[in-house]
Amino acid sequence: MNCPGIANICQVFWHNLFCMRLGNSVGASVHERGRSRLHWTLCLLLLVLALHLTARAQETAVITFTLDFPGSEPSHYAISVSSDGHSSYDSDGKLSPDSEGDPFHLGFSMSTETRRRVFDLAERAHYFQGEIDSKKKGLASTGVKTLTYKDSRRSTTATYNYSPMAAVQQVTQLFQSLSTTLEFGRRLEYFHRYQKLALDQELKSMEDTANRNDLEEMAAVAPILQRIVSDTSVINPVRARAQRMIERAGSIKR
Repeated sequence: MNCPGIANICQVFWHNLFCMRLGNSVGASVHERGRSRLHWTLCLLLLVLALHLTARAQETAVITFTLDFPGSEPSHYAISVSSDGHSSYDSDGKLSPDSEGDPFHLGFSMSTETRRRVFDLAERAHYFQGEIDSKKKGLASTGVKTLTYKDSRRSTTATYNYSPMAAVQQVTQLFQSLSTTLEFGRRLEYFHRYQKLALDQELKSMEDTANRNDLEEMAAVAPILQRIVSDTSVINPVRARAQRMIERAGSIKR
């Protein structure tokens, strides 16, 4: 990350330090020496702050997973996870059968536990350096997947259909389950607004998927679940199912 202001801060710092010493050497007044000391202290604090912010920026790492699989739903999505927890999800999933695709973007904060798993798996996968695809012929296509890792020291990208590396398999499954969760949340949001009768079947499907342990970061969709629970125009069995999903999400350590 470039921080052009640091050079200016350093220049001011050393200029003021030089002036302070020069003032002392020629017998500057007590008042001038006091001002110089104040300027020196302020510049030093600014320098420390700038260096701290630069170090924080350099420490931030980002992992991105993308899937392109024509014919699946969604046919494309991308998940980006930062080491500070800020995450994003983009997809082109359809909200209705006759739709040509409805672009979707969601920013969310990933839980500490899941974020640590993602970055631990990336480390175990050597940050996706080199060839990670099995290259075996005859394997069924499950979509073109891409994993990217970027921080201040490295920038690596790997594309694969299937990887024999256990860490890659695990992080792939994690991201795919996360996409499933967020797509459920997206559809629930749509159905709650435009087609409430569809909520029952959608929540049943979500609950079945959760029972198979195929969902990740359920807390990310808790807001829409809570809105369904609080909506008295929704039938009670649907609200009760949404409440169970909220309780399941709340039982996951963050």
